[in-house]
Amino acid sequence: MSVNQQTHTGPPYGQPQPGYQGYQQPAYGGQPLPGVPHSQYGVYNGPMPGYQQPVPPQGSVRAPSTSGTSLSSGHLGYSPFGQGDVQNGIPASTAPMQRPPASQPFLPGSAPVPVSQTSMLQQYGPPPASVQQLSNHMAGMTIGSTSTSAPPPAGLGYGAPRPPTMPGPPLPVQTAAGPPTSQPNHVSSPPPPPSTLSGPYPGPPMSGLRGPPPPTHPPQPGYQMQQNGSFEQVRGPQTNYGGAYPGTPNYGSQPGPPPPPKRLDPDSIPSPQLNELPPQQKPRHRIDPDAIPSPIQVIEDDRSNRGSEPFVTGVRGQVPPLVTTNFLVKDQGNASPRYIRCTSYNIPCTSDMAKQSQVPLAAVIKPLATLPPDETLPYLVDHGESGPVRCNRCKAYMCPFMQFIEGGRRFQCCFCSCVTEVPPHYFQHLDHTGKRVDFYDRPELSLGSYEFLATVDYCKNNKFPSPPAFIFMIDVSYNAVKSGLVRLICEELKSLLDYLPREGNMEESAIRVGFVTYNKVLHFYNVKSSLAQPQMMVVSDVADMFVPLLDGFLVNVNESRTVIISLLDQIPEMFADTRETETVFGPVIQAGLEALKAAECAGKLFIFHTSLPIAEAPGKLKNRDDKKLINTDKEKTLFQPQTSFYNNLAKDCVAQGCCVDLFLFPNQYLDVATLGIVTYQTGGSIYKYAYFQLETDQDRFLNDLRRDVQKEVGFDAVMRVRTSTGIRATDFFGAFFMSNTTDVEMAGLDCDKTITVEFKHDDKLSEDSGALLQCALLYTSCAGQRRLRIHNLSLNCCTQLADLYRNCETDTLINYLAKYAYRGVLNSPVKTVRDALINQCAQILACYRKNCASPSSAGQLILPECMKLLPVYLNCVLKSDVLQPGLEVTTDDRAYIRQLVTSMDVAETNVFFYPRLLPVTKADVDSDSLPAAIRNSEERLSKGDIYLLENGLNIFVWVGVNVQQGLIQNLFGVSSFSQISSTLNTLPVLENPFSKKVRSIIDMLQVQRSRYMKLIIVKQEDKLEMLFKQFLVEDKSLTGGASYVDFLCHMHKEIRQLLS
Repeated sequence: MSVNQQTHTGPPYGQPQPGYQGYQQPAYGGQPLPGVPHSQYGVYNGPMPGYQQPVPPQGSVRAPSTSGTSLSSGHLGYSPFGQGDVQNGIPASTAPMQRPPASQPFLPGSAPVPVSQTSMLQQYGPPPASVQQLSNHMAGMTIGSTSTSAPPPAGLGYGAPRPPTMPGPPLPVQTAAGPPTSQPNHVSSPPPPPSTLSGPYPGPPMSGLRGPPPPTHPPQPGYQMQQNGSFEQVRGPQTNYGGAYPGTPNYGSQPGPPPPPKRLDPDSIPSPQLNELPPQQKPRHRIDPDAIPSPIQVIEDDRSNRGSEPFVTGVRGQVPPLVTTNFLVKDQGNASPRYIRCTSYNIPCTSDMAKQSQVPLAAVIKPLATLPPDETLPYLVDHGESGPVRCNRCKAYMCPFMQFIEGGRRFQCCFCSCVTEVPPHYFQHLDHTGKRVDFYDRPELSLGSYEFLATVDYCKNNKFPSPPAFIFMIDVSYNAVKSGLVRLICEELKSLLDYLPREGNMEESAIRVGFVTYNKVLHFYNVKSSLAQPQMMVVSDVADMFVPLLDGFLVNVNESRTVIISLLDQIPEMFADTRETETVFGPVIQAGLEALKAAECAGKLFIFHTSLPIAEAPGKLKNRDDKKLINTDKEKTLFQPQTSFYNNLAKDCVAQGCCVDLFLFPNQYLDVATLGIVTYQTGGSIYKYAYFQLETDQDRFLNDLRRDVQKEVGFDAVMRVRTSTGIRATDFFGAFFMSNTTDVEMAGLDCDKTITVEFKHDDKLSEDSGALLQCALLYTSCAGQRRLRIHNLSLNCCTQLADLYRNCETDTLINYLAKYAYRGVLNSPVKTVRDALINQCAQILACYRKNCASPSSAGQLILPECMKLLPVYLNCVLKSDVLQPGLEVTTDDRAYIRQLVTSMDVAETNVFFYPRLLPVTKADVDSDSLPAAIRNSEERLSKGDIYLLENGLNIFVWVGVNVQQGLIQNLFGVSSFSQISSTLNTLPVLENPFSKKVRSIIDMLQVQRSRYMKLIIVKQEDKLEMLFKQFLVEDKSLTGGASYVDFLCHMHKEIRQLLS
């Protein structure tokens, strides 16, 4: 069967080919990205048009540039200037598509040539006369060197604050008001005024950023920064520096030619003696944060260089644009990066080379990913009763890389090289190039992703499956009824049942529904269409669970609508006066499983649960929460289930195709680590709303529930990843069950879930043939159709380490490392896991330095261009709640986050670990685009502005104390800062341009994420600000996590130790 019988000369399937030149691409949320000339994007520390430049200390030496690469990241330097003196601005290179090929020495000590001389900085001490003198002057300041600073105290990963050793008055130390609520990635408020945040969102984290990060503002007096473990005095506002950020610089004037970058050792940076400086000029940093790699700048550069052209997948081993870039994909033989992203697109030919580099070879696969509206869904190919064509030996499916030989009568497998006869019905002649003449008519020969209709051989017990069922199981114990939760769920289900997922052109969904309520006993409901009223049947023998009715439990919504509506009206009334506080949990899952078994179908249980199941029943749990275990060898037990009962139950659920989605509403410890096991191993989703309150949490819960019920999901799924000879899949991360070493089994797999696969060498690879991956997913669609979804990807192979480092993707690498670490905490002490992460990254960077970088002094930190953000992102992972919990973070929060991250895609982990911070006061109210993001650091915030920070689970609105009264009136509808309520969970709907703009930005962010984010209003200097500051990940955290600058120094020290 051929899909469209037409001769194709252009792109297959009549995909429109937009004119590449002026191709308008909607940046996230559908706003167009204007064509911005590349030269506007400054590099880290060059001059920017419109910015005033400081005078560098005289006598500094400028060596000619020795690196021939494009200056897209410049020679990044640690500058002797204080924060805010050196601005961004050498124009970025306009190199197309390819990332810059070589390394940029990451130079401690390069500073830009000043554009205009201002008297902003007085000269530091007497100018050194020669380079030699310069070196002597600076002998004490090697970055992260081991000689100058005492070793950090034991027990901490790296530099803790150390007491000052300089003479002079004691330093101002500001203590924060209010309780220390330190909860990095995930927030649950303390009891009474409560609620928690929940889940990450898939879509690519995006924002239409423009231009370089704004210049930083002088810090508030009294805020103290630690650098390399020693305190230094705060520098007051600069004499000529204009306080708060005056607004977006004028980009009209084009900058002049870029100045030659400088190469300096940190050993030769003049280090002014503190007592030589006037008080307002004491340096706060030995390293200027503007001179180290900025995530915002990298994201911005990728957007401007790669956001306008479609990403065409026809070429082997192409590195795709970043997840934060909005781009169109054209499938021409390799799977879209929306389905598969790799840590490297050029993998080492030998295992020795892979071990030497320590770069993990992994793919993050999202088999059912949602595509944007302007991209084509995978075509469904039906080969009739004979089913898909496969290799005889390795069983790989027909794909674009198979080689047809002998005039098209046989084909050679691209995975195992076995030759297989082409079935007579599939035969087709070859053209003069050896390609089949029906190449463009068959998706499986010309596209990277497609689907096959599976035959009965691919079905359980050799019979086609029935359509799946959804069972709603509602906790009706005292807490659930009193909080209004039961009534809310019943009201919502009345309308939600009309939106069950269905196949593209079907009139109504084929999914049947059933209802159960429970506390210590279970209540089943007969909602057969012929009944006048629903009937309730109680099963009190929870030790031996069975389903008391077959006919009338699972029904078609349209046929039984009146009975279902009647039931949903009655449930809240029936249990309105309940006094039952205890619940069961294990028997609830068993009941759902038995119902699906009896109906001989797969399906999903939606369980709404409120408390630790302490009632006598299988799966009964005890409260084992113990904060004293943190930082001990027993801490790992907090992440492990307390009984094996749920592991065994999960296995039974997977065998039946019974997926469990769990909505938790705890007011105290609930043991997420144990209750979540079935959800996790069946491929389900978990949502958590701590201290649930109707008025504050209703919107978030209902939005999550609607999306969860409506999203695309495959049932009874099995996934296998095949690879060409030389590598094989050895390890898997995600929400699934494995009964053998190759098949990933999931009772359900939805469009948000990813499976991360690690590969190892089992033989040599060759540069000529490259390496291939084929991911095959067998699943039942929501209409009960058995299908195979196939994704193929071809990678390059290299014999030179430089090629490996040139084709890595840091975002995917961090996604893998976080999942690897989060699994590690199940079996090892958290400190061991943290140290292993730091060590592995130091080895990756040391191998690059040793084998790929041009020779230079050991005092220089040199990072690969593609990995220059590895230190900042790794530090964010190390500071996350799972690996470094804040004081207020509960055991349940940590278990919850651990499970969420394990099946996140690359876009979600990117924004989860390095949140997006947007200055909304600067937003253009007339444009559809997002304001340019800024770096996650307190010193980037201005007291006169309002900012949004999102991480996929929460959106914070931070309001500075000096925000203009008019803005406060327009956004919050009150007349002064003091009247803003911190308990708001939505912004008031006000009819003015600023209110509309901010609300539209929030709506845009919500749409991009797979979960509805909790909105939290934070007023500067309010007690909630402590919580907000945990998300400013470039700063030192209250729990001892290093700042970005400190961590970079620590990594440099680790690399130097490895090299010496």
